[in-house]
Amino acid sequence: MGALDGLLVADFSRILAGPYATMLLADLGATVVKVESPGGDDTRTWMPPTRDDVSTYYLGINRNKRSIALDLKDPADVEVAQRLAHRADVMIENFRPGGLARFGLDYDSVHAANEKIVYASISGFGTGAGAGYPGYDLMVQAISGLMSLTGDPDGSPYRAGISVFDVMAGLHANIGILAALHHRGVTGTGQHVEVNLLSSALSGLVNHSSGYVAGGTIPFRMGNAHPSLFPYEPLPTSDGELIVIAGNDGQFRKLCQVLELPELPEDPRFGRNQERTRNRDELRPILVERLSKRTKDEWFRELLAAGVPCAPINTIDGGFGLAEELGLDPVVTTGGVPGVRNPITFSDTPAGYTLAPPGLNEHGEEIRAWLMTD
Repeated sequence: MGALDGLLVADFSRILAGPYATMLLADLGATVVKVESPGGDDTRTWMPPTRDDVSTYYLGINRNKRSIALDLKDPADVEVAQRLAHRADVMIENFRPGGLARFGLDYDSVHAANEKIVYASISGFGTGAGAGYPGYDLMVQAISGLMSLTGDPDGSPYRAGISVFDVMAGLHANIGILAALHHRGVTGTGQHVEVNLLSSALSGLVNHSSGYVAGGTIPFRMGNAHPSLFPYEPLPTSDGELIVIAGNDGQFRKLCQVLELPELPEDPRFGRNQERTRNRDELRPILVERLSKRTKDEWFRELLAAGVPCAPINTIDGGFGLAEELGLDPVVTTGGVPGVRNPITFSDTPAGYTLAPPGLNEHGEEIRAWLMTD
């Protein structure tokens, strides 16, 4: 049994933030019913790449769910949707704010029939003046300031390589859901949990957000450099770049020992992080000159052994390869479909992988019949 065994989740979300959140809940034992339009979740059409002509984007965020297709223009299907919402422990939706009210599937309507419901809404920009804005991750990366921080200092702003705020908002939604479930366990009643991508983004910009709101500083693009630490960036070796990190003065001393540069920590320009960061343009060529004597793999093993954080810049296959080497078993197979292991490990209630990502309306008849029973 998973940690969330016995919970019924009505998943009225689509694309990424909501489906990612509900897949994680399903991995942990919740029964998730994925409600799709007759045309299906948009990500079913987001390809390539594919596996057996199915979008791998869709496959990556929809395992362990059951699918039912409902046309909310059809009163009979609206009744089915309402029955599901009234029976569920958790409902997740990412329609535009207010978009479900005309179907009696908004929070107030559902809560009136089901006081225990934990109802989670994910939007792009909240329910106020931004309610009409479409909630696309790329818009939020641009508006939040993330793109202004990403890319070469002398080049154009860049998006992150993944829809980072969709993922973050999905995780924030799950935190809110689990907190609300705990509260329901104490009080017996559910509540409305609201998450929006822009708020998740501003929270997730962490040190940059704090630098602005607490220090009045507007950060700028620094490429792969860090505004408050040095070294904390790729540095060239004899055959390519290696990420080298000195997160504190002790790690810098260890780095200098391995590089046979024992004098550097005693130099007043480099002894403390504040000085290293201020004088990075003087320190960088000294480190690069020594690192250029050996390969990145040689330095990687020796620096790690000495306690210095560092890393090669892999393609994604290298990331999976190292995870395999470390015994993290990153790939699981669910119904014949490979996927990425749930990142949470439990001592007593492990994640489970039982249902392949469903075909459109694969469980429709079964779910309709179940909902018609008392």
